[in-house]
Amino acid sequence: MADPAASGDTPAGLERDLAPDGAGARNEAGAWNEAGAWNEAGALDRAGNVFGALSLVVADQAADAIAEAAGRSESAAAALSALLHFLDRPSVDRLRQVLGLTSSGTVRLLDRLEESGFVRRAPGADSRSTSVVLTESGRQAAARVSRARAEVLGRSLAVLSDAERETFEVLAAKVLVGMMRGPGATRWICRLCDIGVCRGAVGGCPVGNAARDRYSD
Repeated sequence: MADPAASGDTPAGLERDLAPDGAGARNEAGAWNEAGAWNEAGALDRAGNVFGALSLVVADQAADAIAEAAGRSESAAAALSALLHFLDRPSVDRLRQVLGLTSSGTVRLLDRLEESGFVRRAPGADSRSTSVVLTESGRQAAARVSRARAEVLGRSLAVLSDAERETFEVLAAKVLVGMMRGPGATRWICRLCDIGVCRGAVGGCPVGNAARDRYSD
């Protein structure tokens, strides 16, 4: 019986076919793993690769859903959500920081939101600043954004049992805290969060808890 690996239909065959210039399964740059995929030396394992795919598909589906719900861009949807859930009449600069946009990009975004009747500009804390206020129409749009995000996340986690979901929550919170950035960071990780969910749950917000522990004196 012929060796199936010789046909190139197996990881072993794939390894021989694709390894550059007969370099074999391994060299100083990395190795072909048992699944027939190339890994740079020490760069990635299966858990990381699966997590990367998971984060991408959830982000893609959520971005499409919230933009459709807002009738505007993903950034516009994030602005509406943040204004609904945790930004109370923020300055334009604070909104810029939350969204991770340039100053001119934030102004253009606000122009579009104002044209849609979702926000209005108002005097800020001092004569040099302007605050952003969500209108009633904007509140309704922001609520649609939150529902659309919740539906995507709910579908994503529906395959887990209750016990698996509890374990996932603990592990996801740990990873999230590990990815925290320091004060002054832009493009906040909570910009689309419904913060009432975590505040009303046992343990509260994992990132908020870690930030208080790390930065409060």
